[in-house]
Amino acid sequence: MKMKNATITVSEFILQCVIESNQKTIMISALAFIYFISMFGNLLVILVIILDPQLHAPMYIYIGTLAVIDLANGAILIPKMLSVLLLSSSVVPYAACVLQIFLLLHVEEMESLLLTLMAFDRYIAVVYPLQYPLVITNKKVVISLLVLNIFAICFKLHIPILASELSFCNTNILPFCFCDYTTLVHVSCTDDPKYLIPMITGAVVYAVSPLVLILLSYSRIAIEALRVTSAGGKSKLFSTCVTHLLVVGLFYLPLTLFYILPGAGVTITKETYNVIFILGNAVPSMMNPIIYSFRNQEINKRIHTLFIRRRSTPIRRK
Repeated sequence: MKMKNATITVSEFILQCVIESNQKTIMISALAFIYFISMFGNLLVILVIILDPQLHAPMYIYIGTLAVIDLANGAILIPKMLSVLLLSSSVVPYAACVLQIFLLLHVEEMESLLLTLMAFDRYIAVVYPLQYPLVITNKKVVISLLVLNIFAICFKLHIPILASELSFCNTNILPFCFCDYTTLVHVSCTDDPKYLIPMITGAVVYAVSPLVLILLSYSRIAIEALRVTSAGGKSKLFSTCVTHLLVVGLFYLPLTLFYILPGAGVTITKETYNVIFILGNAVPSMMNPIIYSFRNQEINKRIHTLFIRRRSTPIRRK
């Protein structure tokens, strides 16, 4: 860092994951466990969907894409957080920090948009079952995912530019386990609100609006489920709702606290801030494949067929 007038030129940041020393060992063990289960579970879901032609259907393309996003999320975050916790601090080049911010925002936005598409898929399947094969096709699903991916990238291309414009007066130390754009702005000596507007806009576009659409979709599905006369059909519809809402809740609740509380002026400790972020990003990546493996009968059955039955098949002797 070089002194220049009242500001300093920053070429790197120091990440200091502020967590109480007696909790670090627990957090390191928990993150390592989460990372292993997340990688194994998501790879297993992707493998099963790819290998089984019967799962080459819209909903399973969505589930496979969610597993890919969870793999990326874990790879972007958990190894770096583990290194910071093990070393007590970690030096990150400016460009690498900005890249992590961009990638993290991208996977969060894509998961939010994907959950919205999945809710729309279930809405059409339940409310308009006869039109479903025409409205939702594999080709349309792939195209929609590509379009949303491109849109999400273009929407935040300005983030690296804004991050490069920030000037720093006192420190280049970030008190968290990761690089976060809002934290960069707060640590900098730049008071211009234009640097926080993108995060507020992004929260509305990629968090609030999708969540409203998701809740509306599942409310309509729940109403339709109540009209079903057969107990089996009603149970199946509610089971579908519960599965997806569990995934939605795991994704939105911690991140909502992570982004909304500081913006609303609620004071929380840095330790709590770190724990909320870790839970909001690491735990869903682990839980999503577990939820779909146990609650989705088709995936559960394919996993059973792929592994358990093969192991239990007796070897024929000549």
